[in-house]
Order: sequence, then structure tokens, then C-alpha cells
Amino acid sequence: MVLFRQEIGDVLRDFRLQKGRTLRQVAGSASVALGYLSEVERGQKEASSEILAAVAEALETPLSVIMGEVSERLAVVEGLSVPMTSRVPDTVPDDLVSGFSPELVS
Repeated sequence: MVLFRQEIGDVLRDFRLQKGRTLRQVAGSASVALGYLSEVERGQKEASSEILAAVAEALETPLSVIMGEVSERLAVVEGLSVPMTSRVPDTVPDDLVSGFSPELVS
């Protein structure tokens, strides 16, 4: 059985590593205890929506992009679909997606 918290943790870690940030840097920027964020990344703790939003902001990544990646991974694990391309919907205001990779913006 796949756990939602495990997928969230894996995605947060992947985004953090892609950004070249340490756990300590992200925890500090998000005002989250280092040990707690480590447990979230390892899938040992559930993160509240407030903490997820703070970590997403610290990673300079829209929460919708993070949750979209989680959703895609869950769908693949459950055998429900082929992964969709991770894109920011065109309904998201431009000022929220400015500075993100063009391939993420539809």
C-alpha cells in the first residue's frame, strides 16, 4: 500500500535537491523544525497544509506544482494512468508563475 505522506515526502525531497538546497536551509526559510521536516521528507510525519505551503514557498515552487507531482506519482503507483506532464495551468496568474521554468507553464 502506498502512503500519501511518503509520496509527499519524496516529492519535497526531490524538489529540494533539484533546487540545490539543504534540509537546514529549507527548514529555516519555512520556519519549520529541522527534525520535523526531515521526518516529513522520510514519510514518517504528516505535514499540515500550513507547513506544506511554507515549505513550497521556501522552495520557491507553487504548492499546486508539488501536489500535482504527488498526484501523478500516486496515479502511476496505483496503475490508474500514465503520468501527465507537470504543468502550471494557464488559469494561474502570471505573477505566481513568473521565474519558473517555461516547460512548466502551459
